[in-house]
Amino acid sequence: MKNSSYKILLVEDDASLGYLLSEYLGMKNFEITWAKSANEALEALESFSHDLAILDVQLPDMDGFTLAGRIQFTYPELPFLFLTARSLKIDVLKGFSLGAVDYLKKPIDEEELVARINALLARIMKPEGPQTETEDQKIGGFEFNSKNHELKFENEVVQLTLRENELLAFLNKNRNNLCSHKDILIHLWGKNDYFNRKSLNVFISHLRKYLSRDPSVKIENLHKRGFVLKVKED
Repeated sequence: MKNSSYKILLVEDDASLGYLLSEYLGMKNFEITWAKSANEALEALESFSHDLAILDVQLPDMDGFTLAGRIQFTYPELPFLFLTARSLKIDVLKGFSLGAVDYLKKPIDEEELVARINALLARIMKPEGPQTETEDQKIGGFEFNSKNHELKFENEVVQLTLRENELLAFLNKNRNNLCSHKDILIHLWGKNDYFNRKSLNVFISHLRKYLSRDPSVKIENLHKRGFVLKVKED
């Protein structure tokens, strides 16, 4: 898929940086909507569909974390990443806990940003043609639909975030087998580093909470090795 097929929402209040990034990404054949505030971003999301949102953390009307929460609630399938001058670990981890797929610190290297975007979208965009994984998959008493990001138990449906959905799909594909930290991180994040390992733990906690309704399903942690999705078969 060519870059021109990708529509990106850029939310950046700094006029110089916003102009630079929107022009550069446009030169790389992405379709860019540049919003200078959170409210502009929400209006753009109501008007047009997007494949990815790039959010500045510090915005004039609403911080990026709050905006991310709004996006996650209303558009759960839209992946987003953060751009920020803040480098505190707690901010990075907060971003990941909200469902961010990446977190880049300013000053931004434009080539690195494009490389991250391409790697991300190539991984999450489904190829054309028949998709066997769109069918409901049984995980114990749960029905998991990876296409719709839904985990259903009895009459309750949990809408999974993009990263939760990717992680559960990976663990389920390898159910009852060890998935090493490295394999998970490389497959989902594209790199194995400190912040991504911390982020992985956050999403594992989310999934454990969702899966706790069925005692036959659990995610086990093998110390310093990885995780296993254990499903007791009938």
